[in-house]
Amino acid sequence: MCDTLVARGGATASGAMMFAKNSDREANEAQYPFFAPAAMHEAGASLRCTYIDIPQAARTHAVLLSRPFWMWGAEMGTNEHGVTIGNEAVHAKIAPGATPSLIGMDLLRLGLERGASAAEALDVITRLLGAFGQGGNCAHKGRFEYHNSFIVADARDAFVLETVGREWAVERVAAKRSISNAYTIGRGAERLSPGAEALARNHGLMTPGGTFDFADVFANRKRSALASGHRRWCRTTELLTGHGRALTAHDMMRFLRDHGAQAARQPDWRPDGILGGAVSAHASYGPVRRFGQTTASWVAETGDGHDGSKRTVHWLTATAAPDTGIFKPVFFGPGWANGKERAALPDFGPAPSDVFDARTRWWRHERLHRAVLRNYPERMAAYAGERDRLEAGFIGRIEALLKRGGSAAEAGALSRDIWREADAAEARWYERVRKIPENPAYRPSAPMAAHWGGLARQARMRG
Repeated sequence: MCDTLVARGGATASGAMMFAKNSDREANEAQYPFFAPAAMHEAGASLRCTYIDIPQAARTHAVLLSRPFWMWGAEMGTNEHGVTIGNEAVHAKIAPGATPSLIGMDLLRLGLERGASAAEALDVITRLLGAFGQGGNCAHKGRFEYHNSFIVADARDAFVLETVGREWAVERVAAKRSISNAYTIGRGAERLSPGAEALARNHGLMTPGGTFDFADVFANRKRSALASGHRRWCRTTELLTGHGRALTAHDMMRFLRDHGAQAARQPDWRPDGILGGAVSAHASYGPVRRFGQTTASWVAETGDGHDGSKRTVHWLTATAAPDTGIFKPVFFGPGWANGKERAALPDFGPAPSDVFDARTRWWRHERLHRAVLRNYPERMAAYAGERDRLEAGFIGRIEALLKRGGSAAEAGALSRDIWREADAAEARWYERVRKIPENPAYRPSAPMAAHWGGLARQARMRG
């Protein structure tokens, strides 16, 4: 389960488009930043996606993705033109396709590789839906099929796309918008696929002559409620609109760390039990979100600022659980990337799998994350203040570089320095929290402890 947010330049402090997403997947399903350069392809070439082959495009754009290790597609990402996309699982009254086809994460990557603008990426996704449909197992373990929704944004425009099988609805974002695991486009769709209303009628979901409301017609409200989709959509909408001022990257990071209104009022809150409206999810227990874990987080700022500065910068955790980790900057897109080189990118290290490997950043962070869960209030408090100060310092250094118009070489060097500093900080924090005893008052409940114990055994993780 996931949450994606966007704010157009008129609603942000800098004047650039802001995007944010938490990717929630299985707790051992490591995710990592993946760069693919621009490329030219021979006529008639085919492309192997996660499950099927499709015709390859003549040219593909350079992309930076947050990619679950086992699939071809990605949960979120951006391209050399500044197009940024995030996707969500949505649950309809019509069952999703089980036959392997394109999955939502494939469609996301295809939109980025083939679309030079948000509108073009949107058209890529909808054309491929019409040609190949969507379907197949989207779970790392077990089975989980679903329809998809997307936020597709560039420096100037942003859209919400919601789908049911091969059919879809599009809404242009006016100012601020979020999506979660629920249908949200009602009667105000800007565009509908030609077969959307016919699909609803053929399944007895609307009568001839009735007003067509995409969400009301197709949404499986009970299934979405199990995933707290509507509740989290309400929470992210509240966060986006609630403070009445222009949004910053820091705000978006804070939203992705949010545990819900109730948690904000409880200083001794801990992630145990049904997570409800939590935007930042920890694997706990409950009917659906039991396995749900925020496995990566991304904040993007794209476009020109009010002061004329180029502001395309991305902030990645490259780790699970953003409340226990730290956002780090990456310069990629207009002004920084030429499509073939990764000169401005930091070293992301080796790709992880679902087995613990301390050489990978994702699994190194899991040692810290999982230690914090054993005494969340006290262990989180041991370094949260330092994390916030460090992150604020990172933002300040990036702001200074953007305002003076630093070069791509300078941006790359600064980014690499910050990633090294963040890695060193996480190593300190891990040693610090290990020295704090497991307080019986905050120890995980038996169901949660058993669940995380099983996850550790599956990942061959000790301690």
